Amino acid sequence: QVQLRESGGGVVQPGGSLKLSCVVSGRTTSPYPMAWFRQAPGKEREFVSLIGWGGNSIEYANSVKGRFTISRDNNKDIMYLQMDSLKPEDTAIYSCAAAQTATRNPNDYNYWGQGTQVTVSS
Repeated sequence: QVQLRESGGGVVQPGGSLKLSCVVSGRTTSPYPMAWFRQAPGKEREFVSLIGWGGNSIEYANSVKGRFTISRDNNKDIMYLQMDSLKPEDTAIYSCAAAQTATRNPNDYNYWGQGTQVTVSS
């Protein structure tokens, strides 16, 4: 049973940085394509970034492009999201997910972490 667990969330001032981690356990096959999604209060879950199983296919939502950086270490089964120049509108619960195919649609993802809260406020 594949399990995902996020960490690294917290409270940060506008312009600050946070680095999220997503640890994968229970994997018995090749590494999965993975992604980060976020959900703010009263809003639908939205795509943030995805990374192919080998780390060579990367996409970002326009709202985070140039500020966030996704990466992964398959030797450690960890995916990261470096978030810089954070804005109040980045406040949300951030969740990592894994699937057979990397897409921007959350419905295509089979495995999810429990989420970690990111709050950007002065």
